[in-house]
Amino acid sequence: MSDAADIEFGGSAAAIRHHYDVGNAFYREWLDPSMAYSCAMWEGLPEDASLEEAQHQKHLFHARSIHAAAGMRVLDVGCGWGEMMRTLLDDCGVAECVGLTMSEEQHAHIGHLGRPDMQAVLTNWRDYRPDRPFDGIISIGAFEHFAHPRQTVEERRHVYREFFSACRDWTEGKGRLSLQTIAYANMTPDQANPFITGEIFPDAELPTIEDIVVASRGLFRIERLRDDGLDYARTCEEWSRRLRRAVRDGRIDPAREPAEKYSRYLRMSAAGFRMHKIGLLRIAFSPK
Repeated sequence: MSDAADIEFGGSAAAIRHHYDVGNAFYREWLDPSMAYSCAMWEGLPEDASLEEAQHQKHLFHARSIHAAAGMRVLDVGCGWGEMMRTLLDDCGVAECVGLTMSEEQHAHIGHLGRPDMQAVLTNWRDYRPDRPFDGIISIGAFEHFAHPRQTVEERRHVYREFFSACRDWTEGKGRLSLQTIAYANMTPDQANPFITGEIFPDAELPTIEDIVVASRGLFRIERLRDDGLDYARTCEEWSRRLRRAVRDGRIDPAREPAEKYSRYLRMSAAGFRMHKIGLLRIAFSPK
C-alpha cells in the first residue's frame, strides 16, 4: 500500500461542486421541501405515503440510531441542505449541530437559515478539527465520495479507516455513528456505467460491505445493518417524476439547466437498485 501521504483521495472540491452546485433553485424544483437529497425510508408507512413523510422517517431513523437526546452535540458529515440537523434540533432536542459540506451552495443555504444552533463548515472531513468533542455523528450520502476509482482495494480501505478513526476521535471513543451509503452489490467497479461515473459523480467510488467491515474493525462495533436498495429505487423514481413535471410546467428550463442529464441518471439509478446491482446501506455503529 502507498504511504498515506501518497494516497489520492476522492471527493475533491471540484468533483463535489460539479454535482451539488448546479444550483439550489434547480434542486428545489424536484426534491421535497426539506431539500433532502438522499434515499428516503418507506418501511412502515402507508402505501400512499409522500416523499416528504419518507424523508422525515429516514432522518428520525438516523437520529434514533445515535440515541439523539436533549443537550447533545452532533456532527453531520456531508450535511446537504441541513434537514438532518434541523430534525435533530427541532424533533429530538439536540442542543447543537455542526455540518460539514464541500458545496458552496449548500453552505450558503444553511447560513441563510440564521440558526445559531446549526453551523455549516465548508471543509473536507479530513481537514476538520473540532474545538470540542461530539456526542454522536451522522453521515448520509457522503461516504460514496471518500474514495477514488483509481485506488486499490487496500488504499480505499485505508481512506475509510481514516474516516472511522476520525469519528472515534471526534467523539472521544464514546459516541455512536449512523452511516448511510450506496454500495456495490451484484456489480463490480469495472461494470459501473461511464455516464454515471463521468458525467454525474466524477472521482467518486462506491464501497462494498466488506470494505466497511474491514475499515471499521476495532474502532466501532456494527450494531445493525440494513440494505434498503428498493427504498432508493422508489426515491429516484419519485424524483424523476417531479423533475419531469417541473420541466413540463415550465419551472425548469432544459435549455439552461441539466434536466435531461439528471432525468437519465435518476432512471438508471432506479434500475440499478431494482436489479440489485447496487444497494443502500444503513449502518448503526456503537463505540468499541
